[in-house]
Amino acid sequence: MDYAQTLQYLYTQLPMFTRVGSSAYKEDLTNTIELCKKLDNPQDKFKSVHIGGTNGKGSTSHMLAAVLQTAGYKTGLYTSPHLRDFRERIRINGEMIREQQVIDFVADHQKVFKAISPSFFEMTVGLAFDIFAKEKVDIAVIEVGLGGRLDSTNIITPLLSVITNIGWDHMNILGDTLQLIAGEKAGIIKPGVPVIIGEYQPDIANIFLQKAAKEEADISFASDEWEVNSKVKNQKSKNELLELEISNNSKSATHNLQLDLTGSYQLKNIKTVLSAVEQLREQGFVITDEHLQIALRQVKTLTGLHGRWEVLSTDPLTICDTGHNPEGIREVLKNIAATPYQHLHIVIGMVNDKDISKVLSMLPTDATYYFCRPDIPRGLEAESLKHQAENFGLIGDIYPDVKAAYQSAQKNAKKDDLVFVGGSTFVVAEVV
Repeated sequence: MDYAQTLQYLYTQLPMFTRVGSSAYKEDLTNTIELCKKLDNPQDKFKSVHIGGTNGKGSTSHMLAAVLQTAGYKTGLYTSPHLRDFRERIRINGEMIREQQVIDFVADHQKVFKAISPSFFEMTVGLAFDIFAKEKVDIAVIEVGLGGRLDSTNIITPLLSVITNIGWDHMNILGDTLQLIAGEKAGIIKPGVPVIIGEYQPDIANIFLQKAAKEEADISFASDEWEVNSKVKNQKSKNELLELEISNNSKSATHNLQLDLTGSYQLKNIKTVLSAVEQLREQGFVITDEHLQIALRQVKTLTGLHGRWEVLSTDPLTICDTGHNPEGIREVLKNIAATPYQHLHIVIGMVNDKDISKVLSMLPTDATYYFCRPDIPRGLEAESLKHQAENFGLIGDIYPDVKAAYQSAQKNAKKDDLVFVGGSTFVVAEVV
């Protein structure tokens, strides 16, 4: 098979959560363990950092990877989902793996796949771990796919575990209370492995404290360790930087940093990144303040990250963001409120297996909406989205696809208007 045929095999032979939803989720690590055993347990051959949470884990993973590779470490990065190219999921020093590596992995292990019947995600995790081991990375940053306790990535024993925060997402799988969701996320806490919780949330902090105590793992809350002073600028150009001063509450350390990830929610994530860096320093990693400054100015360039409060054009100002659950949309709305505009145009699409009422209830009624369906099997029909949105006073037209909605918004928006594209990662994937 060539690369296109190999991808087709991956997508059609095996269920993939991002395409078909909860039917692809397996409440069991048996397949991953068995697959990696056949691969000679590559996950045990490299050092790693494991990053989970509801929001911010992607940004945090990319920032930390940028810092590590700037510090001279050969750094693997595993994230999901991808936006454009499957290979975005697996990078080494910011470079996507080669198409031939994907082809060879699938070709070499088809008998194993037939015997085990792994899911798309289990196969992809196996591929990532196999390549990181063969390429002899110094360290890999591994982002949890969904949940934590039963996520396929959770067979690693990392140097450090990180949980950014807990919010309302995937309730049909992880549970319908924050406590239940937190319990699933806490499943990545390992015996004796230090854990950093990005955000102290009073209602669920005890779940992490109890789990860490049970596993005899040192625990800290990044939000308690750092104070950030920042003037969040109005986004005007593609190359704008977020300037901030961040100080450690227990040490005299102060960092003056510039981030190329300019969403206001990065003020939370940067605390988590710095706490992770401090922990890695304690474990012997040589990461200087200069490494931090250089890396954080160019995370997108170093790692290929897209879709985080990203400027797509400036005339009219057009911004996209992958935030899609209530907490993510709340942060998006903060950024929209901080951006001057005459009228707001929102290109929006969603998936069909989530309760979208909370998100719709948060959106502004004085915007013009462009309803569309992301091009995946889980995509919610634009007609259904429009009907549900009208119940919350959101008015707009239906478009046959994301591209048509985007082009119409660009055409209708005047010079001083703002066009926002979002609602789903898969909508953003079609415009970046």
